[in-house]
Amino acid sequence: MRGMYIHIPFCHQICHYCDFNKVFFKNQPVDEYIESIGNELAIMVKEGHSFEGLETVFLGGGTPTSLSEKQLDRLLEIIHQHVDVQSLREFSTEANPDELTRGKLAVLKNGGVERLSIGVQSFDEQLLKRIGRTHGANTPQKVIREAREIGFENISIDLIYGLPEQSIRQWEDTLDKALALELPHYSGYSLIVEPKTVFYNLMNKGKLPLPGEDMEAEMFSMLIDRMDQEGKQQYEISNFANPGNESIHNLIYWDNDEYAGIGAGAHGYLKGQRYANYGPLKKYMESMESGSRPIMEKHEVTLTEEMEEEMFLGLRKMDGVSLHLFKSRFGKSLTDVYGDVLEELSGKGLIYESEGSIKLTGKGVFRGNEVFQQFLK
Repeated sequence: MRGMYIHIPFCHQICHYCDFNKVFFKNQPVDEYIESIGNELAIMVKEGHSFEGLETVFLGGGTPTSLSEKQLDRLLEIIHQHVDVQSLREFSTEANPDELTRGKLAVLKNGGVERLSIGVQSFDEQLLKRIGRTHGANTPQKVIREAREIGFENISIDLIYGLPEQSIRQWEDTLDKALALELPHYSGYSLIVEPKTVFYNLMNKGKLPLPGEDMEAEMFSMLIDRMDQEGKQQYEISNFANPGNESIHNLIYWDNDEYAGIGAGAHGYLKGQRYANYGPLKKYMESMESGSRPIMEKHEVTLTEEMEEEMFLGLRKMDGVSLHLFKSRFGKSLTDVYGDVLEELSGKGLIYESEGSIKLTGKGVFRGNEVFQQFLK
């Protein structure tokens, strides 16, 4: 395995667009859950999984920064017991701006975390309220200043476009403020309305006034242009970075490599199997009392599925899918397996071959989902 994802499912506020496995923080067995993370790691070692040579650890959620300083410290202590944090290439955590106190920043820094991925989403006060965020429009600037004072340099922020009633001008203003921070990494995502969310319920009632496809495409185009003007390279459809500051952990996913998924509802990919842990906290914690991992379901990935994943994950990267690596991984040439599909997509101007790789064209980047579907027939 190259990476490890650890899921912290607690939130002080549920955002209107979020469909991740999460629960309100209040009255939850948070301390017990943190100890369960340690139990799961210990069971994995007992089962013969090795964390030696691990490149990345990523704390996601939910919200890892919903934990108190003491709880964060304990979580990091448990990780240190099982992982040689010093040898990691990247140790990241997701964070909410209004929960990232100076004390928590110090705990994270002392615990070896060196990359922050902060969920900013917008710098517009009205939009933040509309999407269920609790931080103010000016909170991120303050938090990023404090993070830098404590020694964090590798900082990324998430932004969302295509929000209800969001105008082009509001999106432009958010990009202005985001780029003024001069961060090494930015992620920009279009809003996807997922089932079981507040936005999904509103949409079904006809009460979610979303920008149309044309306006969303204009916002995406603006994102790409502005990042390019500031020297941020688009290395994946939604991600932009100074050269050398790409997210190593996320590249593990897009490279279709193996990683451990730890925690309630976490997904992992190990030894040719994709698996999902139990989501409900009680079920997750109880399942380890028998000494076995809290796996709800697992799936042996077939060769065909692995090749499909190689294509639709790899094509998200601007570097594309390497013809040489595909052949060495699967023993078949990419053109032998997908020749007809490649010809059709190339004819439509959505992909091209360059430097020994198949890549999305500029047009293909805007129609990525259409491209990916072609490899799932």
